[in-house]
Amino acid sequence: MRKWFVILLLTVAVTLSISFSKETLRAIYSRPPSEWPKPFIDAGVQWTELGVLPASPVDLQNDSIKKVVELGKALFFDTRLSGSGKISCATCHKPELNWTDGLEKSLGHEGAVNKRNSPTIQNTWFYKRLFWDGRSGSLQDQAFAPFNSSSEMHSDMPDVIRKLRRLNGYKELFRKAFGSEEISPDNMAEAIATFERTIISNKTRFDKFLEGDKQSLSKSELKGLHLFRTKARCMNCHNGPIFTDNQFHNNGFHLFANSGSGDILDKGFYMVTHDEKDLGKFKTPSLRDVMNTGPWMHNGMMKSLEETITHYVKGADGNGGSDKLVQMLYLTSSEKADLLAFLKAISAPPVEFIKPVMPQ
Repeated sequence: MRKWFVILLLTVAVTLSISFSKETLRAIYSRPPSEWPKPFIDAGVQWTELGVLPASPVDLQNDSIKKVVELGKALFFDTRLSGSGKISCATCHKPELNWTDGLEKSLGHEGAVNKRNSPTIQNTWFYKRLFWDGRSGSLQDQAFAPFNSSSEMHSDMPDVIRKLRRLNGYKELFRKAFGSEEISPDNMAEAIATFERTIISNKTRFDKFLEGDKQSLSKSELKGLHLFRTKARCMNCHNGPIFTDNQFHNNGFHLFANSGSGDILDKGFYMVTHDEKDLGKFKTPSLRDVMNTGPWMHNGMMKSLEETITHYVKGADGNGGSDKLVQMLYLTSSEKADLLAFLKAISAPPVEFIKPVMPQ
């Protein structure tokens, strides 16, 4: 009873707090983020304030680094490196789709349906662990996995290296990148990883707001920003300039992935740690460009963000093992619309990209 009373008081307080006039709310968030209203953060949660999109850590002014990126770019788009000759890394990560594929679950070798949604590779330099289940600890390690997967590129690294060594164009690219025509798996993975670190989001209207254009957000988007940080509790998991805590959570979705012959339980991060508390946990994705990266969730089960917001409003009640951070919310239809408006304000079209010409 006391818990519900506290929730009711918080709901009333926050409802009152977002009933600012347009000018007052805009004035409050026009201050430096350090002076913004305190976000609703649960005890024990480490968080970082929202901020402007960070730059890529790759120094593209350095000619040597640029040559490694050029090599990685070619490798990323080369379908010849797959078993069928039809699939590349870019098959599931298309630049024109904010580096996703727009499918519920990615398609691999000869149309095989993989068990998870293909996430964007924008801003992947930021993540401590890669893949939805966190099984890779670096971009270099991650680069090997799709090549060796029977359901994805359906190849193996020795065969990939043999193909590359038969192409004089690649010998020249490896020489420029690493000072030698020797083609090795380690150099290949380093080049792909370096290229991937250059893939970042475009600046959004929210970034422009933070940079001084205080009219770049509408009244509804400002309300959504305030809700995101307070009543909607989004900041517990989606915080910092990239809008992710870099952690793993069980968000209360049914944790199933199609196996081809039926549905099987997807254990997520548990398969990495083998710790029962990690059962059903998946990496917190960045919300940057979220409007453009659907379908959403690790299994692609959410086909609209309205549907996704509704799920979180219901909380984790009845979803065994769900993270305690997923709690029932009390958002009105208007508030849900404002929250969606803010998600649009942190989304932008992809950075213009020119695909490479394949080495011969």
